[in-house]
Order: sequence, then structure tokens, then C-alpha cells
Amino acid sequence: MKFTQIRNATVIVEFGGKRFLVDPMLSAKGAFPAFAGTPNGEQANPTVELPWPVADIVDVDAVIVTHTHTDHWDDAAKAALPKHLPLFAQHEQDAAAIRAAGFGDVRVLADKAVFEGVTLTKTGGEHGSGRVLQDFGSRLGEVSGVVFHHPRERTLYLAGDTVWNSHVAAALRAHHPDVVVVNCGDARFIGYEPIIMGKDDVLALHRAAPSALIIASHMEAVNHATLSRQALRDFAQAEGLLDQLRIPQDGESYVL
Repeated sequence: MKFTQIRNATVIVEFGGKRFLVDPMLSAKGAFPAFAGTPNGEQANPTVELPWPVADIVDVDAVIVTHTHTDHWDDAAKAALPKHLPLFAQHEQDAAAIRAAGFGDVRVLADKAVFEGVTLTKTGGEHGSGRVLQDFGSRLGEVSGVVFHHPRERTLYLAGDTVWNSHVAAALRAHHPDVVVVNCGDARFIGYEPIIMGKDDVLALHRAAPSALIIASHMEAVNHATLSRQALRDFAQAEGLLDQLRIPQDGESYVL
């Protein structure tokens, strides 16, 4: 497989001979406002430009949208993606919204789907914990992850916008992934718990699956992300997990 970090949670996974675009946010730098009630509210989103031309990013076989928040599925992606591309959504509500944007081949990612030899298995998650879910649960909504299986590939688990919790632990036990992609920019509302993983979540995941290679995504691209790549690297060094962690720059790829 080949993993490429594009920007934020937008990644390209080349797996089983197919090319998947995940969670496309393709707007130019500063195209939409900061998320209300979050840190760094003076910064418009995205906070950085794309590393590649949009035409190269959308040259894929299929698209996976783990959920439809603006930093995972934006108007620029709706405009740039060919409307005939197969597109996987987490449930019928998201699928209906994507169809309404003009896409003709939208598929609901139920427990398991097969796309041209690649098996895609939906996993659960929660977009936060504790008070932030109590106060903002309806705004945060449902989220999902996906596990990629193919006979010729190592198993890849893309966890999506979730914190470390029982859903993630269950996915690790069920699928024994060799590679785990985690959204770990420690995004927050002001005064609340994180809504995606931070450094402690990465450590917990590593302890639960010590042989898995972890790839850090969803970093340094939206205003409410509070964990930098350097801070995560320093933490990983101190905790002895740097050998099992990759922290890609935007545009960087790994062949795994």
C-alpha cells in the first residue's frame, strides 16, 4: 500500500491496486471561517494551502467520506470531484446529502463492502467524550472509521474523527491492523475535552497495539487543532514510541 498525507484528514490510500481519496477538504487557504467557539478563532480555514494541484488529488478510483463536517467534505470537493466516482458514506443520511450535491454512485458503507477486490469495513467512534458530547453532541454528530483488507496487503485501519475509546479498542481487537491512521491534532472547543485524539490517545493506542505502525493525520491545518507535529514528535520520543509512529508533512507519502 501507499499512504499519502494531503492536508488535514484528507489522505490518499493506494491499496490493492486501487486509489482511494478519504475526507476531501479541497478549499484554498482561508476559504471559510474558524469554527465557532474554538481556539485560534482569528484564523480562517484551512490554515494552509494544499500541497498538490486539485486535479491530481481527485484522480482516484473511489472516495470515502467518514462524515460530512466541512473539514472533511467541503464545497470545493463537491465541485472538483467527478460526479460519476463511486463514493462511500457512513450512513444513509450522509449519503442522501452527497447525492443532493449531484453524485450518482453513492454507496452506504455498512458493516462491510467490497470495491474491486478491496474489502472496506466500517468502524465506530465518538467525536469527543464527557461534557463536550453532552453540550455539543448534536453538532458533532456521528462519525466512522474504515478498515481496508486485501489478500496482498497489510491491514490498514483509518480511525476517523474519534478519541481513544472502546470503539477504537474493539476495532484493534477485531482486525489486528498492521497500520493505523489516527486523526490526532487535539481539536477542541474552548474549555472542553478534545474532539479528536491528542498525544495521550496516541500513546493509549500504541499500548493497545504495540506492533502496529501509527500514522498521525489531521494536524496543523484547521484553527481548532491544538497539537503540533513537533509537540507530538517530542512526546513520542519521550515515551519511546517514535519508532512505531510516522508524522507526515502535507504531501508526504509512505510505501508500507
